[in-house]
Amino acid sequence: MGMLKMDKICAGYGDLKVLFDVSLEINEGEVVALVGSNGAGKTTLLRTISGEVIPTSGSINWMGQELTEMPENKRAINGIAHIPQGRGILASLSIKDNLLLGTYTKRTKPRRGELLEKVLQMFPILKERLNFPAGSLSGGQQQMLAIARAMMMAPKLLILDDPSLGLAPVVVDDVYRTLDIMKREGSSMLVIEQNLTKALSISDRGYVLETGHMQMTGPSRELLNNKDIQRAYLGI
Repeated sequence: MGMLKMDKICAGYGDLKVLFDVSLEINEGEVVALVGSNGAGKTTLLRTISGEVIPTSGSINWMGQELTEMPENKRAINGIAHIPQGRGILASLSIKDNLLLGTYTKRTKPRRGELLEKVLQMFPILKERLNFPAGSLSGGQQQMLAIARAMMMAPKLLILDDPSLGLAPVVVDDVYRTLDIMKREGSSMLVIEQNLTKALSISDRGYVLETGHMQMTGPSRELLNNKDIQRAYLGI
């Protein structure tokens, strides 16, 4: 069943146009990858979904509601959680306090204990250091904390913006193993990545965005085996 549908979205920053007639769809229980080179417009697309950027034309339908008219905070309350580049954790607060910040809505506050127990089972490293400052964690552990905090929102859709950014390859593998577990548990995700191989290996479908235009879409396996994509992104 369709959850999110973007239809011919144009967006940007003032006179700077970044997205041109972009369409994208995410179904319930599906993992979708949005890949493209640096500056392709991937983060702008994410910000348009979350409400930081207001489109100049087009529509975004979220479970039957027009999203372009919905305030940014209400989108989060309605189940859209996104993890920005840089993770956005509060380094001086404890790991536990960072996690509890994810349960600020009326929908999640009564479930704090249940949600906390669930994420700590999924992320045992956080459980071991629950009362430590979040800033004491390594980069990979901070990414895990950011994912766990978003899961505390009990999201219907989780959006991850470049989850591999700045991480060592072995840590990236750990992050994607976690995302694979979440996928098998039925989480709906939009993964925005420069790391094409990782993103397409975990997703059901993929979109390729270049200079603000959607160039290609299809099943992830087909995109990964596409010779044009291999030449453009993998140097094969």
